[in-house]
Amino acid sequence: MPEIPEEQVHELDPRTLRGLAHPLRMRLLSKLRADGPATASQLAAALGESSGATSYHLRQLAAHGFVEDAPEHGKGRERWWKASYQSIRFNNDLYSNPDPSVRGAANFFIHEVASIHGQELTTFVGTLGDWPKPWIEAADLSDWTLRLTPELTDELNEKMHQLIESYRGLEVETGTQDSAQVRFHLHAFPRATD
Repeated sequence: MPEIPEEQVHELDPRTLRGLAHPLRMRLLSKLRADGPATASQLAAALGESSGATSYHLRQLAAHGFVEDAPEHGKGRERWWKASYQSIRFNNDLYSNPDPSVRGAANFFIHEVASIHGQELTTFVGTLGDWPKPWIEAADLSDWTLRLTPELTDELNEKMHQLIESYRGLEVETGTQDSAQVRFHLHAFPRATD
């Protein structure tokens, strides 16, 4: 089963977490990972930001190893950026780090991830009428509630991750007719009950 190679996965540590835990930086990195290399100006236009802000935050992302130059795309003085990794792994130990600024960055990061997921879903629902019927029928907004232990929840998460990763080898080429990038969000969390 093809998976993202380990060298293409960046595990967050306290230093890199603090470098990434900013809303614009997270959006910039997400855009570069999803759409490929771009200039600060292109990213600014796509995200509704100033090119000065995107330039500054791209340099900060580069200082923390999340993005790098993509000189094969540039012409003249134009600076292109690309994501350095295909995936980020969040280490749950960051929640219990003795440094309160790390714990705060961890909380911010997870809240921002949840916000981005919500924005992506809301955008899709808001543009549902723009999609052909096969895509509308293929989309899914299901939810389940199960009573599990942490161990069973972890086992189920792992199985779902493996299933999704098994489709990496089936991905079609960019430009294939009737294809699109498809986002999968997995949210598994305990819920307090009365």
